[in-house]
Order: sequence, then structure tokens, then C-alpha cells
Amino acid sequence: MSTIAVLGCGKIGEALVSGLVKSGTAASDVIATNRNAQRGAELHERYGVKDEQDNTRAVERAKVIFLCVKPPQIVPLLNEISRALDDNDEDSIVVSMAAGVPIADMEEALPAGTPVIRCMPNTPMLLGAGMNAVVRGRYVNDDHLATVTELLSAVGEVLVLKESQIDAAGALSGSSPAYVFLMAEAMIEAGVEQGLARAEAEQLTISALAGAGAMLKESGEGPATLRANVSSPGGTTMAALREFEESGFRGMFFRAIEACTRKAAQLSKK
Repeated sequence: MSTIAVLGCGKIGEALVSGLVKSGTAASDVIATNRNAQRGAELHERYGVKDEQDNTRAVERAKVIFLCVKPPQIVPLLNEISRALDDNDEDSIVVSMAAGVPIADMEEALPAGTPVIRCMPNTPMLLGAGMNAVVRGRYVNDDHLATVTELLSAVGEVLVLKESQIDAAGALSGSSPAYVFLMAEAMIEAGVEQGLARAEAEQLTISALAGAGAMLKESGEGPATLRANVSSPGGTTMAALREFEESGFRGMFFRAIEACTRKAAQLSKK
């Protein structure tokens, strides 16, 4: 495997580095950049990867370059490494892990013909259980896509979409862990209000949500069927579900997903 450069090693960047090494990528083939020398030393100590503070040096001879910085930093970072990529003998693939930056903007900042892939990850990739929605730029061929898909598979699943779908994908996947965490908070508080100790409410809630997620993923049944299986006619679950429906539960989700998608589109235009 040629060199993999991970530019910016915050939580997402470190999760990617960790997943790559755990999945069998040689640590010596991975270069992780960070402006903080101490942070770079920590990454080297923890994973055995090469640490580098200079992004330009990191991308020299790199086959795949992951951009794991905040959205406003993407284009300036591309401008910083553009000349080095132009001098590369490798056909380097650039992968952005940031929301809100269109492929066209990234291609414009890079040497003509540079293959660019846009990825919308989510935080469960920290546990190797992420969902990565990817969009291929106009210079990305099937081999490029296969290479990046294989690497991203180290931290979760990969789904190829059109760029017109990426904002909705972000609302359903990139942002949705926060929705689940908010729901968990509310359930725990409700349990405490009903007389459970907080530790008991936390254990019950977290275990139930994790188990429900596992059933959704592994049972082969759709969510409507799984819900019906828990809902005995005239029973306790039906009483709770009626309260959800009368409170506009579904409509709330429709509006929230729409708002998230609309916000992402606005950021892309900026």
C-alpha cells in the first residue's frame, strides 16, 4: 500500500488512523499531521504511525489524502498542498471528511484532473461502527473509488451517493447520533422522574437503545415490523406510542431532518 496521509488528527482523523491500523494497514504507511508537536508524538506512540507537522511534506508521494479538518479550513488546506500534489508522481486521491464544501470548490483549488471524493462520516466510526456516505468527483474512476471504499471500510460501512443527496445523508447519518443521544437523555430523565435511581435509568436506557439498534441491523426485519412485535393490543407499549403520536413525534422528525438538510445546503452555498 502506498502512503496514506491523514491531515488533521482530531477525533475523526484519529478514528480513521486507529481503524486503518487495526484493520491491517501498516502503521509505517500512514502519516498523520497535526500542528501540535506533542499531539503528533502521542499519535505516533499510540498507533506507530509517522507524525508530521508540515502538510506539504505529508502529501508527497501519498496515494490517498484524507482531509480531516473543519469545513472553513478545507479550501485553504487544499491551496497549501496543491503545488506538492502537482509535483507528485502518484495519482493522489483527495478525500474530504468535512461537511458543506462542494466537490467543485475543492477541484478548483487543486491541480486539474485531481480525483476528489467527498465523504460524510459520523462519530460511531470512533468504535468502528460508522456510516460513511461518499460522493465521487468527475475525475474519480472505479479504481479510485474502490481504494477509498476499502480504506473507509476499516471504520464502518460505505454508501455511494450523488452529491445532490449528501445533505440529506448528513441529516440522517452524520447528525443523527446527536438525535439518539438527546432521546437517551430524555428517557433517562423520565425514568428518574418515575422513581428510578439515575444509574439504574441510564443502564436501562442505554442497554435498550443498543439492543434495539442491533435488532434493526441484524434481524432482517423492518422498523415497522419490529415496533409492532413489541406493541401488544391495548398494552403498555401502545399507551406510550399513542402519546408519541399525539405529540407529533413523526412530524417532529420530518421537520428536524428538513431543517438539518436545509442548513447543510446553506453552508454549501457559502
